[in-house]
Amino acid sequence: MAARGHLIAFEGLDQSGKQTQAERLLAAFRAAGHGAEFLTFPEYTTAIGTEIGHALQGERHYDPDTLQLLYIANRFEFRPQILRWLDDGRMVVCDRYLASSIAYGEAQGLDAVWLTQIQSRLPQPSLTLLLDIPPDASLNRKQVARDKFERDLPLLGRVRESYLHQAGRDANWMHLDGARDKDAVSADVLTAVRSRLGLR
Repeated sequence: MAARGHLIAFEGLDQSGKQTQAERLLAAFRAAGHGAEFLTFPEYTTAIGTEIGHALQGERHYDPDTLQLLYIANRFEFRPQILRWLDDGRMVVCDRYLASSIAYGEAQGLDAVWLTQIQSRLPQPSLTLLLDIPPDASLNRKQVARDKFERDLPLLGRVRESYLHQAGRDANWMHLDGARDKDAVSADVLTAVRSRLGLR
């Protein structure tokens, strides 16, 4: 039997480099001969994802708890597929995952324990990589077409605090400085994945 796969999640503020680093890790896995899959959340192609998109553009209004339940339901839509991939020994790379709901929900006054519990039946990451940048760096990297959360710097400050708190208490996290050169971050990502998960 093939060894069970791993789920690696990239977390951080918008414009922290999550998508770039996730795609680079995906390519590295495939170059090394691993089966690898990529997901980004929210996944807007589903009915739930479409509703999330409307909310982020200000076309719908939901209270914070309802919106986080939509985010979590969006992940549950992909739970069967993720489990199949992991059972097949594949590497699953996610641009945002469980910790995003905790960080953004906690920043809006929700209970982090509740947000953790209602996601406990989702596949848990083998490793979460926090690409840490300050909120003003997020703003400087993308100054137009920002959704309502991306425009709220005080909120982003609280989101960052939650991410740092999560990273500080969980051994399955790696905290990386996302403000550096992309290649330097990529090198640290590969080192973390290889050392933490024993992968080549």
